Amino acid sequence: MENLSIIILFLFVLFTLLGTGVWVGLALMGVAWVGMELFTTRPVGDVMLTTVWSASSSWTLTALPMFIWMGEILFRTRLSEDMFKGLSPWMARLPGGLVHTNIVGCTVFAAVSGSSAATLTTVGKMSIPELRKRKYPETMIIGTLTGAATLGLMIPPSLTLIVYGVTINESITKLFFAGIIPGFVLAAMFMGYVAIYSKTSKKWNPDVEQRLSFAEKLRNSRFLIPVLILILVVIGSMYLGYATATEAAAFGVIGSLLLAASQGSLNWQTFTASLMGATRTSAMIALILAGAAFLSLSMGFTGLPRGLADLIAQWELSRFELLMVLMVFYIILGCFLDGISSVVLTMAVVEPMIRQAGIDIIWFGIFIVVLVEMAQITPPIGFNLFVMQGMTEHEMNFIAKAAIPMFLIMVVMVFVLIAFPDLATWLPENMRQRPGG
Repeated sequence: MENLSIIILFLFVLFTLLGTGVWVGLALMGVAWVGMELFTTRPVGDVMLTTVWSASSSWTLTALPMFIWMGEILFRTRLSEDMFKGLSPWMARLPGGLVHTNIVGCTVFAAVSGSSAATLTTVGKMSIPELRKRKYPETMIIGTLTGAATLGLMIPPSLTLIVYGVTINESITKLFFAGIIPGFVLAAMFMGYVAIYSKTSKKWNPDVEQRLSFAEKLRNSRFLIPVLILILVVIGSMYLGYATATEAAAFGVIGSLLLAASQGSLNWQTFTASLMGATRTSAMIALILAGAAFLSLSMGFTGLPRGLADLIAQWELSRFELLMVLMVFYIILGCFLDGISSVVLTMAVVEPMIRQAGIDIIWFGIFIVVLVEMAQITPPIGFNLFVMQGMTEHEMNFIAKAAIPMFLIMVVMVFVLIAFPDLATWLPENMRQRPGG
């Protein structure tokens, strides 16, 4: 009963602050301040300063702004145009045709971005006009792009996995590699849905693409070479143990600057715009992490995390039942909070539960990312829905309905992960890693 009273108090303060428009990071600090004042006699100001500094000065966290900057630089290049030119000849003959460029394009850009919004915008600004011109169904154009863009949260370098790793003090490099196979499996499931829809829907009547010879396809593929090299440098350097996640991020920034320069997209204006964009996003995430660290400490003084973990243990839930409870919890939470906020807000309570249940912490990170991906396309807060609305001017209801099949595929992906946990654990267990990764 005491734990329930504390939870109600914390939630009341949190939603009161969020409802008044206070930034998420500051709202978390506000809740923590109230908890410290009520449940401890320690000087709150000193504790807050120490905690915020410790949370913000992590060496592992330096990978975050570097990967964000890499994505910001590439966002301002001709990468979307080049990807469409390189991918479309190979996708045209598949069942579902050029709609697959949405999914494969998002998969490729996710490997150099880490952000679902950047992935959506970059791929969408080229694919949407081209697919409309070829008379593909609007719901498929919108739905596949909105859903596939969430791959930016799973395929490394994933900002969400960086935040998760920092929050639970786990190797970022291992988490990155845990996301590769599930990311490709989810992309394949999206493509399978497109293929089935194209064969069964009466609305499917796009223009027939001109056939190209194998030599012409290879010639168009040259547009993909620079970004594929960049992906291999970033991911390969981590997998072979030559670089930590932070060092690979530095390689990625240098590579993206060279790519932008080779395309003629790099000038002082785009350089400063990318730097400021990365600074704003990094500062926002760092503030949320700092607030979450202070809140975790505050909750620790109340004994709430351990108390809830013990309560769950008394219910004697199986691992599967616990995961189902957490799935429903995160889906509901995702309707009101963005993914990163959901992760940092809940980990202090959830981590003891999953460790006590014997659930692999690396695997659980991928499980969480799939649920966070769902949050990106669920109203009323789904961020990808807002981005897509700004790009297409469709009503929110239309975009949300178009994305429902993608949401359901992600639900299936959760059960695939539970049934085949090696999808997320095999690569991290078989990679070489440098200390500090």
